[in-house]
Amino acid sequence: MKLSQRLQVVRDVAPAAPASLGTTRAATTRAATTTAPRRPALEPVAAPPVDALAALKDRATKALFERIGARLNDAGMAEDALHALVREELGHVVEQEEVPLSPDERQRLLRDVSDDVLGYGPLQRLLDDASVTEIMVNGPDTVFVERNGRLVRTSARFASEDHVRRVIERIVSRVGRRIDESSPLVDARLPDGSRVNAIIPPLAFSGSSLTIRKFAKDPFEVDDLVAFGTLSPEMAELLRAAVQARLNIIVSGGTGTGKTTLLNVLSSFIPEGERIVTIEDAVELQLQQEHVVRLESRPPNIEGKGAVTIRDLVRNSLRMRPDRIVVGECRGGESLDMLQAMNTGHDGSLSTVHANSPRDALSRLETLVLMAGMDLPLRAIREQIASAVDVFVQLTRLRDGSRRVTHVTEVQGMEGDVVTLQDAFVFDYSAGVDANGRFLGRAVPTGVRPRFTDRIRDMGISLSPSVFGASPAGRR
Repeated sequence: MKLSQRLQVVRDVAPAAPASLGTTRAATTRAATTTAPRRPALEPVAAPPVDALAALKDRATKALFERIGARLNDAGMAEDALHALVREELGHVVEQEEVPLSPDERQRLLRDVSDDVLGYGPLQRLLDDASVTEIMVNGPDTVFVERNGRLVRTSARFASEDHVRRVIERIVSRVGRRIDESSPLVDARLPDGSRVNAIIPPLAFSGSSLTIRKFAKDPFEVDDLVAFGTLSPEMAELLRAAVQARLNIIVSGGTGTGKTTLLNVLSSFIPEGERIVTIEDAVELQLQQEHVVRLESRPPNIEGKGAVTIRDLVRNSLRMRPDRIVVGECRGGESLDMLQAMNTGHDGSLSTVHANSPRDALSRLETLVLMAGMDLPLRAIREQIASAVDVFVQLTRLRDGSRRVTHVTEVQGMEGDVVTLQDAFVFDYSAGVDANGRFLGRAVPTGVRPRFTDRIRDMGISLSPSVFGASPAGRR
């Protein structure tokens, strides 16, 4: 029986089999329910039919590697030339198979093999899908994505655990990282800046796990966040003025709330002509200014030596004559060095921290400073924070999947042993939700004018009188 005939038989027998990556498991289940009678409870469920193109795909991939394997790693070959070479050679390989294929089958075969050879296998189409913001691989057979703030299981599958490992190794090797049994977890990035975390057995019990946080090819601008409802226009005006007036700002929020995206937007307000030094574990920020120095930490080598930490880079950056220091995330002892830099002439610095509220962010910074190993009294740490940080911007991911700035909070100083905070904006939840479950609320001014507006005015930066208009939200 010809391959195309076998494919038709498979389709006739199993109409619910996914035809592409765009078909979800839920849709497959619904289709199967409408066409197949209910099985007895104890009857074993049949295994899904085997893709009839899989064997041909494997042979074509191996033959392609035999023909041009050495040239795939040719650093002197341009990316476009490499893609053209693979397509041409792959066409010859398919012709040599002498297997009759329909135009759709041939196109699918060429696409799948190209993704495996040049891209990231079954993840490539998810990476190319602009609606996907995060990809989560929980093993060879389980791939979830996030779309519009919601998690959805896809029909994407890897051929085996080894297939997952090959994709992971391809990603991490391109940025000079490694992953093996002696170093079974790694942070890396894709060429477009997307953040990657991978963890393999024995730490990952159910198979290698891969998480990719995608970033837009064109960085979001402040107008985009206003359109999404993340920021209100008044809040955007205040934050623009705060950055231009060289206030020190900490963006706080939980995992996946959009801290890096907001940090990118805030950094876009930095005037041209200033020297910016960015410091990150894996380079993610997409600053558009001309004078930017990007520093990236380095893990230890196979002998456990040669590590360069975020704290090392923060200390080194002070010798690089920065006008602004942007730390992608404070998560350890570098917080102390960051605060000291803010207190010693490096105004206008930006960073992020994991926390669920401005008050929690304050406590988190205290804990991180203690991780520096300095035997400092708690009051001294709080005085450092109160004098260094001017504004906390709190991000929250709501139940409807949207990301909203829920607080813009000023650090006013110390009262006794307590750091005093005052909200300038808070999120008003009183509007409820619409028919689709989306929150109708928005961030509103509390009616209290922050003290730092005097500094903004002294810098010659104007604010609209309506920015701090009276609001029923009241004072915290």
